Amino acid sequence: MTALPTVWARIRSGARIFDPALTAILLLLILLSLITMHSAAYDFPGRFEGHVRNLAVAVALLWIMALVPPALLMRVALPLYLFGVALLIGVALFGDVSKGARRWLNLGFGRVQPSELLKIAVPLMLAWYFQRREGGRHWADFLLATVALAVPVGLIARQPDLGTALLVLAAGGFVIFLAGLNWRVIAGLAALGAAAAPLIWPLLHDYQRQRVLTLLDPSSDPLGKGFHIIQSTIAVGSGGFWGKGYMEGTQTHLEFIPERTTDFIFAVFSEEFGLAGNAVLIALYLLLIGRGLAIASGAGTVFGQLLAGAITLMLFTYAFVNMGMVSGILPVVGVPLPFMSYGGTAMVTLGMGIGMLMSIHRHRKAPGTRGR
Repeated sequence: MTALPTVWARIRSGARIFDPALTAILLLLILLSLITMHSAAYDFPGRFEGHVRNLAVAVALLWIMALVPPALLMRVALPLYLFGVALLIGVALFGDVSKGARRWLNLGFGRVQPSELLKIAVPLMLAWYFQRREGGRHWADFLLATVALAVPVGLIARQPDLGTALLVLAAGGFVIFLAGLNWRVIAGLAALGAAAAPLIWPLLHDYQRQRVLTLLDPSSDPLGKGFHIIQSTIAVGSGGFWGKGYMEGTQTHLEFIPERTTDFIFAVFSEEFGLAGNAVLIALYLLLIGRGLAIASGAGTVFGQLLAGAITLMLFTYAFVNMGMVSGILPVVGVPLPFMSYGGTAMVTLGMGIGMLMSIHRHRKAPGTRGR
């Protein structure tokens, strides 16, 4: 009889690493994800099972990262960043070419996509850097941080992988912004970027320019480049208020929605659950983002504040960009919907990010994390 209380005590002790609010929101998202994927992957043998496996791996990594104290994250931040940049250079020199892009590195035992690592490594390193500069930050600190961000972003964009490059840029840019970058500088950079748009346009790849043109006028190529946007917007609109019902989406089950298990799974969800379902899904993402920002504001160190804030805003970027491109208000850039889209690498990154949030919350009063 004494063994049962001991086992229960161990379970309770292990469960304390999980933030209750964050865990509840995540479980609801996973539930919606499983329901939607079961419908979207009805004629993809093994896809639903693969999605369950990816979710399980993400949760396992979440648990592992929740156990890692922020002090240890700070110690590995710079080596992880340098290792990631070295892998990106390896991709540029020796990477495998697939569908016209050089994004994968063959290590003999398997292929890896190093750009995914930088989604975590870049904000980690920049948060560590600004923690060290806590005593007094000058314009040179922000300039050096910008250069450190531009190196991996440039290497990823060169592959080309515009979607991942934008996500890494956002993750690092959020750290720099939260570290106290002056609003006037931000406004100046935005104006400079807008003025430079005509100069950047010729440098884009043909498919990237086509995506922008298709966004402006999808009907110009309805059976080609505009097919994705046209069919996804039809699915989103045809769901109405209550949706067509589970497994009843005609756009989905007549195979009009392309990439319906990955980038366009929001179209499947919208068609079957309508505006009411979208309101629930968006509310869950807002709660997730709100809880993340609360963790960031309560972190005990500059490192924890910057890292938690960047991870949370990166989740917002994922959700906003994906819903925007599926709804036809943003170009199609291949950004998954957090915990909903099929995909192992993105799921791993998201799981690690949520785990770091939980670790930062657990150690918000922990000493010995300053200035390392």
